[in-house]
Amino acid sequence: MAISGAGPRRTPNVPEIALDDEPDALVIGRRIRHLRTRQGMTLAELAAAIDRAPSQVSTLENGKREPKFSQLHQIARALDASVEDLLAPAAPSRRDALEVELERAQRGPLFSSLNIPGVRVGKSLPDDALSTIIALQREIERLHTERAATPEEARRANAELRRLMRDQDNYFPELEDAARELLDGVGHTRGTLSQRVAADLAAHLGFTLHYVSDLPHSTRSVIDQRHHRVYLPSTGVRSTSDPRSALLQALASHVLGHHEPTDYAEFLRQRVEANYLSAALLLPERDAVKHLREAKDARAISIEDLRDQFAVGYETAAHRFTNLATRHLGIPVHFMKIHESGVIHKAYENDGVRFPADPIGAIEGQYVCRNWTARVVFGIEDRLSPYYQYTDTPSGTYWCTSRVQDTPDGEFSVSVGVPFAHVKWFAGRETTERDTSRCPDEDCCRRPPSALAARWQDQAWPSARPHASMLAAMPTGAFPGVDQTEVYQFLDAHAPA
Repeated sequence: MAISGAGPRRTPNVPEIALDDEPDALVIGRRIRHLRTRQGMTLAELAAAIDRAPSQVSTLENGKREPKFSQLHQIARALDASVEDLLAPAAPSRRDALEVELERAQRGPLFSSLNIPGVRVGKSLPDDALSTIIALQREIERLHTERAATPEEARRANAELRRLMRDQDNYFPELEDAARELLDGVGHTRGTLSQRVAADLAAHLGFTLHYVSDLPHSTRSVIDQRHHRVYLPSTGVRSTSDPRSALLQALASHVLGHHEPTDYAEFLRQRVEANYLSAALLLPERDAVKHLREAKDARAISIEDLRDQFAVGYETAAHRFTNLATRHLGIPVHFMKIHESGVIHKAYENDGVRFPADPIGAIEGQYVCRNWTARVVFGIEDRLSPYYQYTDTPSGTYWCTSRVQDTPDGEFSVSVGVPFAHVKWFAGRETTERDTSRCPDEDCCRRPPSALAARWQDQAWPSARPHASMLAAMPTGAFPGVDQTEVYQFLDAHAPA
């Protein structure tokens, strides 16, 4: 790896390698090889001593197979060592530690995604070459992590997850099964999930609940895995519209075995799974489907009725309807949550409606047509009654029901819509409200009327107020947006003596 004219070769400055507390097959293999060569034994001699073929011993030393416990005893006796010598977590030398790190990297998903041939890790590979390759691998990992924190990567992850949801009609049977098993475990057979039953779920999973006034500001809840505690905000302190949801979402992540996400896509997927399982507990599939089928038979499906039947928030009921509508009722559907500025916060569709999207297919941050129900509803004075509207669009006519909800971040509309052919099953189909959208044609609502533009063109200079998230990368760390130091300090302060 020496470069002509660059002077003598030297090993790059690679920091010390922190190996796991538990040895894996790679480390065990390197320790076997180290002890064998120290004893002056050949591969064939060790193989004969443990009654195995040399190729089998080579497989063990290269970390391609983990030895059985009985084999470890045989190998230890042959090498005049102890089993503990073979199972020590540290590689026997710095060279071995570097080899183990490179082998691990080449077997990992990031290296595989590069679609380049691996490097044979053997004695012929010089130390400086080995160190350089590892340094490059670490830099690739750093850049990959940095790229994963950018808004562009977040939009890509959102677009990919939305495609998956559409392909499955936003229905995930394994999460429905998990919810059913949990509810059966606490004897909840039907009806609304009370706060008492939610607490029973926590106890069933081995957790105690602790309500505190100093929960870290960047969190809704914190689980202490070591002491099996769930910390939640005290009543009246940063309380949500549904006090059960934060608890159920925290428990959902535990039940689903979530670990620290390695990138934004995994973080996003974990959040969707936790939210789904939480909703499946609040509105159990069996009971919710029974309610919806009866409503369909009566041609009176209503998100409000679903909300009231299970004592949940409107957005939770709307989300849950999208989980069940296509799979159990045969109704394609779309869902939108829109900020008062007109920007899409989140959305889902499998009914052919065309959301505005950027070139990579992401819809978050895009502006919805001013004539869509989700935007028109902000101008409706009656906030108690649901608002219904038909909208003629280039991809067909859709009927929507929409409500506005206040949040600390402003007003949001939550809308559920279906194609015209399926409106016959819904309450509110008799509405006379109707509008037309020609978007993405800019003459629809993006371009100001010519007379207005003539008066003010070149005379206005607005100062935009974009959300900080439009300009900044996603916060780095395992859990984007969470201050890990603050969380650890909180756990230190509240841990039992």
